Amino acid sequence: MDKATASTLIRDFEERPLPPLIRRELEPGNVPMGKALTIIGPRRAGKTYFLYDLIARLGVGREEVLYLNLEDDRFLPASAADLDLLLRTYYEIHPEMTGRTAHMFLDEVQAVSGWEPFVRRVLDSQKVRVYLSGSSSRLLSREVATSMRGRSSTRVVLPFSFREYLAARKFRAGAHLSSGENAWLMKHLDDFIRTGGFPEVALDPDPLSRIRTLRDYIEVVLMRDIVERHGLKATKALRMLFSSLLASYAKEFSIHKVYNYLRSQGIRTGKSSLYELVLHLEDAFAIIPMKKLGGSLRETEGTLPKMYVIDSGYIAQSGRADSESIGRLMENAVAVELFRRRSADPLLQVNYWKSAAGKEVDFAVSRQGAVRELIQVCCRPENDGTDRREVESLLAAAEALRCKALTIIDWEREQTRRLQGYSIRYVPIGKWLLAPPPRAASS
Repeated sequence: MDKATASTLIRDFEERPLPPLIRRELEPGNVPMGKALTIIGPRRAGKTYFLYDLIARLGVGREEVLYLNLEDDRFLPASAADLDLLLRTYYEIHPEMTGRTAHMFLDEVQAVSGWEPFVRRVLDSQKVRVYLSGSSSRLLSREVATSMRGRSSTRVVLPFSFREYLAARKFRAGAHLSSGENAWLMKHLDDFIRTGGFPEVALDPDPLSRIRTLRDYIEVVLMRDIVERHGLKATKALRMLFSSLLASYAKEFSIHKVYNYLRSQGIRTGKSSLYELVLHLEDAFAIIPMKKLGGSLRETEGTLPKMYVIDSGYIAQSGRADSESIGRLMENAVAVELFRRRSADPLLQVNYWKSAAGKEVDFAVSRQGAVRELIQVCCRPENDGTDRREVESLLAAAEALRCKALTIIDWEREQTRRLQGYSIRYVPIGKWLLAPPPRAASS
């Protein structure tokens, strides 16, 4: 990159007004000088607009802000030297900022090789507040936590929660709704459960356009975030693996079965390669693996995970969000919301529970090693036997785990039942999803 291009990139942003914004519930919190604020999450979940909102909240002049979209084609291929050139050019354009606090936003920072030493140097030597974003969970677990050595505070931006979804659609879910308002609320809930909360999709009234957009999202995740970033060649195996994951959402997932299926189709790949692809999909925020709650770390790690998808829109575009699968879609929505809460609270842990006899509870929510709540998700009439099986599993887990807080999330049932000395709370999924969000916690 040359200085002229650097100057153009800086000036282009300064002259462009910020777009209309939908404020997210996630709060940035107070990040001290010398520490970067890192925003991670799936592509198209709203990280860039979250950064724009942070800029608007600062209430400073545009000359005090250096914003860089590191996936701009004028950058690529970018290096840490380019970042250094951009910062030097910024100070040449704005010499009045020397000695004053500037705000540097690096959007999709994982696109630049060697960005970590540059950011550490800026934090150590410049009067600059640094804001980072990336579409990789390893930006937290590997690059930030290791290379930044505790110099970063992280927030996770996910697709809209149901609360944000309603706000984006300008629907106010008050405590007292008319019959017509309640009908609209249930319509919004059904749409959210089936097509998810990616902002662009949520605001698009055209169902076919939504599907095209979601397919584009998946293509970018698979090809850019996995194949290109990791230099992979097994694209067919990756696509078939992801298709298998979409077919098996909210179920235990066996790599061994996928391996055998690929072999039967003439696709040669190793089990270790498939495990690595699953890790890449998790890293790119495409899936949420849920481990079984075991008595030891070895037991937990050695069992089949249940797989959930970061947004039900991915399921919708595959044609698997039909009327027969509403119970699994509800379970996926609950899994995503629990992942959101876990991202805000590092002390929270979420697993599923399964007994040797095959009784299963969808979610065991723990804090500091103790199970605090057991949650079942159910969408069947009481008289079809499903409710009885769900309750029996819940009671078995309550006895085994010594947990008193038992919840069944239903489509619309709201009641409390006393059984075998336990109190079971039935909560409509809409009400559960609309519960106040947890406070953001730093990491």
